[in-house]
This record gives sequence, C-alpha cells and structure tokens, in this order.
Amino acid sequence: MKETEARSHALAETYRVERSVSYGPSPRQSFDLVFPPDQQSGAPLHMFIHGGYWRAGSKEAHTLVAAPVVAAGGIAALVGYDLMPQTRLAEIVAQVRRAARHLVRLAPDIGADPERFTVSGHSAGAHLASLLASEAAGDTGPADLPTLRGMLLVSGIYDLSGIPGSFLKDEAEMRDDEARAWSPLIARHKPGPLRIITRGESETAPFQEQAVALNALLDREQQETELRIEPDKNHLTIVFDLADPDAPLGRRLRELVRSS
Repeated sequence: MKETEARSHALAETYRVERSVSYGPSPRQSFDLVFPPDQQSGAPLHMFIHGGYWRAGSKEAHTLVAAPVVAAGGIAALVGYDLMPQTRLAEIVAQVRRAARHLVRLAPDIGADPERFTVSGHSAGAHLASLLASEAAGDTGPADLPTLRGMLLVSGIYDLSGIPGSFLKDEAEMRDDEARAWSPLIARHKPGPLRIITRGESETAPFQEQAVALNALLDREQQETELRIEPDKNHLTIVFDLADPDAPLGRRLRELVRSS
C-alpha cells in the first residue's frame, strides 16, 4: 500500500489533477480527474474503481492507474464510494452507477467525448465495474446504466456467496441476501461493451475460477470478451502492471482507452 500511495503521489505531481469532484452528498462520493498533457477536444474518458473488499481503499491511493489513460490521451476519473459495513452493498452499487452517469454528463464540460467512455476496476472494484453493464438480482427494476465502450475487470470477485462467512465477516459484515443480490455470476449482462477479464497468474484459486466462470457466462450470452492472465503477478502486484503504460496490462488499458 505504501508503494501504491507513493507512486500515486508522484504521478499527481506530474499531471493536472482536479480532486474530489462531488457526485453525491458524502465526502467519499467524489472522483479525482487526471488530465493528459496537450489534451485534444473529444478526449476519451476512463473511470477506475478501486478495490479493498468494499470496506477499505481510496481513490487517492490509486492515482497511479491514470498513467496508461493519460498516455492514450484520455482523461482518468478515479472514483470513491462509501464503505461497508456502515453503507450497505446495494447503496455502494448505486453510488458507483451514479458516479458513472455523472461523469458522462460532465464529459463535454471537461473536453471529453461521452461516447468514448470506458471503465476498469480492481478486486471489489472489478465487481462494481461489472455491474455498470448488468442488472443483478438486487435490481428491483431496469437499472439506469451508462453506455460503455469497454471495460477491464482486474482480479474481480464475481460470486459473493463465500464472502459473508469469510475473513471479512467482521469487517464488511456482508449478509447472505446481499451476496445473492449482487453477484455478477447470476446477473443479466447488457450487450455492447467489450469485457476484458484478467487476473494474476499467482492469485488464489477463487480469483482464477471466477474469472474463467464470468468469461464463460458472457461467452454463452454471445458477448464480446477477452480472457487474460498476467504472468507472475499476484493480487497486489497486478495493480503496478495495470498502472504501467509499458507493461502488458497497462498497454492493454492504454489500447482500450485509445480505441474507444
């Protein structure tokens, strides 16, 4: 975490950053914008959602992920959200969706093209990102979802059934009904965006299995997917690969943003 924060601080000293643009009533309901040098009109817009098992993490500690985005000429939005257990999972999902809609509306004002909108997330952030293009069992009606050109899901958790009884039971306090309501593996996935699903080669079995399972589900639904594995990376070091424009995963993020 210290290295992540140090790299984020260094990147924030290099580029123009607009901190804590509000999209909701609480301080954590905000995002940081990182702008590319020599920004062109109609720039692509990319939103990153941090992990932390829904009960930790911050946007400020993940500014480093903006590096491949600005390298592609895009504007990066690092999104925050309220945390469990004080905030229930349904509200966190709603907050992230609200942040995405707010960004799309804001795009013309910051020189971005709202039709060139992509998203990525790591760990719990990949779970939340996946729900920007799907309706889960917890949705009581049609979800108000943004139009995405593509998403990059990194080391995500897509079956939440094991979370309530896991090491997180006293920290996140996720309930069984929340796990059923917001598991992407039993959600209805919206057609359209390319979904790139990846994980580190050295990650534990659940991350491996759930990446393969989500890709298989989307493939059965005839969605456009790309399944990857990042050699020698674990659940933490994969973030550094994502944040490096010259590393394999960072290059893929840069290509996704540029081609949107």
